[in-house]
Amino acid sequence: MKIIPLITATLACLSFAHHGLAAGSGSPTITENYCKKRGMVFDKEKKKCVEASRGMFDDDTLFINARNFAYDGKFDYAIQLLQLAENQDDPRILNFLGFSHRKKGQSAIAMEYYERALDIDPNYVLARSYMGQGMVADGNIAGAKEQLEEIRDRGHSGSRAYTMLEDAIQKKITY
Repeated sequence: MKIIPLITATLACLSFAHHGLAAGSGSPTITENYCKKRGMVFDKEKKKCVEASRGMFDDDTLFINARNFAYDGKFDYAIQLLQLAENQDDPRILNFLGFSHRKKGQSAIAMEYYERALDIDPNYVLARSYMGQGMVADGNIAGAKEQLEEIRDRGHSGSRAYTMLEDAIQKKITY
């Protein structure tokens, strides 16, 4: 019967509704995961999954949810949420627009977003790492190495951003 999975999902959502958004942790709660599967965002006030619209959530909430969508391979949902952000010049928003477009195979669009993010914050090493990984995927190893050097020169040679790009260059595997 289809009613059992529906009841189970509803109970899971209600049981964990009080957790709201784990903004500090960056890890989605069970409720967020339930909402994410449906392409929605958990609204703390309404205590339910909702479709986001402009002005409904602050940029941090939109970013966290979009990042979770992107890392879960739901790039269209991530892009939709990021486009709702009030500050379209936030390097985090631009970076994950780039990440999502890159993962959709839209390299030229991704590079534009990464460049915009780095124009605003040249020290945003995660954008440099993702941009470099896009370069690796496009066969531009020299460009990727330049981004790796930029990350190192900015004092982040031990960071995850550096390691991910270094691995991408060496193994031709991107994240």
